[in-house]
Amino acid sequence: MRRIAAAGALVLALVAGCGGAADAPSSGSGNTDVATGGRLFATADEETAKLGADAPPGVFPRTITHARGTTRLEQKPQRVVVLDTGEIDAVLALGVVPVGTATPNGTIPSYLEPQLQGSTNVGSLDGLRLEAIAALQPDLILGSRLRVDELYEQLSAIAPTVLSIRPGFPWKENLLLAGAALGEEEKATELLNEYQRRADAIRARFTQPPTISLLRFMPERIRLYGNLSMIGVVLKDVGLPRPPNQDFDELATEISPERISEADGDWLFYSSYGPKDATAEPAVVGGELWNRLGAVQRGTARPVDDEVWFLGLGPIGAMRVLDDLEAFLA
Repeated sequence: MRRIAAAGALVLALVAGCGGAADAPSSGSGNTDVATGGRLFATADEETAKLGADAPPGVFPRTITHARGTTRLEQKPQRVVVLDTGEIDAVLALGVVPVGTATPNGTIPSYLEPQLQGSTNVGSLDGLRLEAIAALQPDLILGSRLRVDELYEQLSAIAPTVLSIRPGFPWKENLLLAGAALGEEEKATELLNEYQRRADAIRARFTQPPTISLLRFMPERIRLYGNLSMIGVVLKDVGLPRPPNQDFDELATEISPERISEADGDWLFYSSYGPKDATAEPAVVGGELWNRLGAVQRGTARPVDDEVWFLGLGPIGAMRVLDDLEAFLA
């Protein structure tokens, strides 16, 4: 049975053809070679290695192996409902406008909204409106096990449902899985190669790359993001190192306002999830400890768009992060 590894081989061939692929990372980096343009295709873990289609690119019918088992697709989907921002980003990048969408908080990242005209919002992932999904008469539902695992049987009763394992750092595998479900494997491969060429071009500019700190203010918590995040993967692809205390193989770690010195780096990129006033950002950024940070004193602490850097989780968002990095670090 063909799997994502087959698509990965195609990624490898095309990346090798365009040159500039980075060396494979050291062990323990999470998303391994596929996340860093390496010479060998590998996936985030053994589970992601099992995902994919049993048919050649674009050929239907096909069976998709995904995080909740297998799903049979008799023909190319035309009416797709997408549950989560990463999957929305991915299907739009693949040229498909979903008939329905849902996100964790029920709102669509602003950078994706212009492409979703006519798409129906079916609620938040904590308050998913199943009757609204059924009314759209979808022929495919895409989401992730992490978000909607408990609703899988109900969703599958509405339409064939394909779930990735989780959003975030395996965004490339998730794109390949969406491509497999939509019969757009070749387009997914093209997107990954386009992204890697951009990442390689930015990487080539640095003889001594600066360390990058990632800080996110959230209601009742402050996070420093690690390697197992989409933005962590992007930084590895561009060859931008992390401060030692952020070079860990987890999504994130939490700090208190009193420990904000741990957020320092050559560059510090920060954002707030939701309204700033609902987070500690105003108090922290206006405080004495913040002004002692080397990045603040050098003018290399910059706010970034949270919806792109931390909610995008797909190829469109990743390319926008590369745009920002290119502009900031030029």
